[in-house]
Amino acid sequence: MSGPTLYVVLVAFGVVVGVASGLLGVGGGTLIVPFLTLAAGFSQHSAEATSLLVILPTAIVGSLALRSRGVGNLGLALRFGVVGAVASVLGALLALALPAMTLRLVFAVFVGGVGLKLAYDGLRGDTPSTAGDGGLRS
Repeated sequence: MSGPTLYVVLVAFGVVVGVASGLLGVGGGTLIVPFLTLAAGFSQHSAEATSLLVILPTAIVGSLALRSRGVGNLGLALRFGVVGAVASVLGALLALALPAMTLRLVFAVFVGGVGLKLAYDGLRGDTPSTAGDGGLRS
């Protein structure tokens, strides 16, 4: 896939990722990385780097929309964000040190594990705190 067709598909998928990110609160990487590697032919390293760049504006806009309705814990988010930003440097260096197939396997195991846990909790009827902040206060 290349040229105009690729751009149309990327824009369409961008809409899907944007809606899914706002609806599900997913860090678009769980959608973007598989799409870029499987459909667009990106290497695992390139897909993950691209995903990180895409997630920033998506997360900011989605978060602002939710915060305008009083949803979310800004103090906790900022603390996670600072620690996450520092730790992401280590993660990026580790990703670059791994062969592409190993990195793809690590990503697949992570996404699969999260999916299994969510499905298990959903089938059991487990629900998160209804306080809106998971019980964590800023």
